[in-house]
Amino acid sequence: MMELEGSRKPWRVLEFYSGIGGMRYSLLKSAVKATVVEAFDINDVANDVYQHNFGHRPFQGNIQTLNATDLDRYNADAWLLSPPCQPYTRQGLQKGSCDARASSFIKILELIPQLLQPPSYLFVENVVGFETSDTHEILVKILEKNNFVTQEFILSPLQFGLPYSRPRYYCLAKRKPLSFEVPEFNNQLLRTPGPLLGQTESAMEKERLQSAEYWDELLQACQPVEHFLVFKTFGKGEDSSTYSFHANDSAKSDRSDEENNVYFVPSSLVERWGSAMDIVYPHSKRCCCFTKSYYRYVKGTGSLLATVQEKIENRTPSLQDLCLRYFTPREVANLHSFPEDFQFPQHISLRQRYAMLGNSLSVGVVAPLLQYLFINPS
Repeated sequence: MMELEGSRKPWRVLEFYSGIGGMRYSLLKSAVKATVVEAFDINDVANDVYQHNFGHRPFQGNIQTLNATDLDRYNADAWLLSPPCQPYTRQGLQKGSCDARASSFIKILELIPQLLQPPSYLFVENVVGFETSDTHEILVKILEKNNFVTQEFILSPLQFGLPYSRPRYYCLAKRKPLSFEVPEFNNQLLRTPGPLLGQTESAMEKERLQSAEYWDELLQACQPVEHFLVFKTFGKGEDSSTYSFHANDSAKSDRSDEENNVYFVPSSLVERWGSAMDIVYPHSKRCCCFTKSYYRYVKGTGSLLATVQEKIENRTPSLQDLCLRYFTPREVANLHSFPEDFQFPQHISLRQRYAMLGNSLSVGVVAPLLQYLFINPS
């Protein structure tokens, strides 16, 4: 039997590294009874977006200036953190805790034993690779010393029916005497969402998670990419047809940009980098992770959409024939499971939109994880 949501006051939540609000949207989607009492982010442009959508501007100072007294004032039940990922990425130098961008996260963790009112719940999101870093070791040691029990996950939106390959690391922590709904996975790293569904993970299933058959089955169960598109364009001519799934300002901005063909990949780039491009079609069941460099570079930054059919007059089209285009910012937001009412302020440039989305998170994955975190067996 679980604790009833209506029987208590809302959890008081602090949101660190709030970005454009992906964590807050996840909290809303989870339907957990909670209130964000403060958000923190040093990025001025990201805070513009956050304020535009939530009517509240995050604290913009350096997080490292916060002390235990500052945090105790919030009387927070939960901390949600999505710290910088650059110290742990495959493309980076993987300097871990020695990277200056890791220092603020470590500083926050080191404040936990100094708090008069430490949080009861803690949630961390980061890139795959964080779990093998020395920063991860610091995280686990501090949580253990301060009476937390953890469950860790590496999950992809593909495991939630979303045609988007973006595996990420997640740490869920509860301070004793609180416990998880499926406690047999305490202090383990899992690669299945089974516990979120009340399922157990047998040894056979662990082996199956590594199999091509498992991922093929997941892909078949995913929605097609076309369900997440703002418009479809077949070719660049006057007879090209478009249709919209979203009517908000963000989508309108996408369509006005589309009229100027800003999303089509120039022929010179197709000729030079075509063999390295990840190309998908509207009926595809998978696209690659969009990074903050999407639209600036085409290699390894995210998928490109073919806007003509795979067969033209019984022949396979050339890369030039495919009329490749970038996914629009609204479409990337859709694949992140951001709600339809999410918008960028008009002054945010196209490159800034892609960069901030690339740094954001998958609401469709984080929401069920938060739901699982806040469930307390009675």
